[in-house]
Amino acid sequence: QVQLVESGGGLVQPGGSLRLSCAASVTISSINAMGWYRQAPGKQRELVALSSSVGNTAYSDSVKGRFTISRDNAKNTVSLQMNNLKPEDTAVYFCNAVRYGYPYWGQGTQVTVSS
Repeated sequence: QVQLVESGGGLVQPGGSLRLSCAASVTISSINAMGWYRQAPGKQRELVALSSSVGNTAYSDSVKGRFTISRDNAKNTVSLQMNNLKPEDTAVYFCNAVRYGYPYWGQGTQVTVSS
């Protein structure tokens, strides 16, 4: 069982920055893939960024160059640095972990980009 707790969401103006963090209840070096997804109202949940246990990363085209995913194995956290935020980034952001082939989800944190 893996528990994931997100933090760091909030309201920010367009062009601003936010940093999301996800704390895992297990050693994240044992988790093959960790990532961030988001779901806007009326839309399907979509992948934002992925980080593998060997250091590979991947991003959706819509956030590439603006968002950065990183792991801190000492703290068992994965973070998402979001820069140059746009109104279309508004969504609930979910942390995801896949361990031994089983997916786990956090409860989500709201990010709202508005002036």
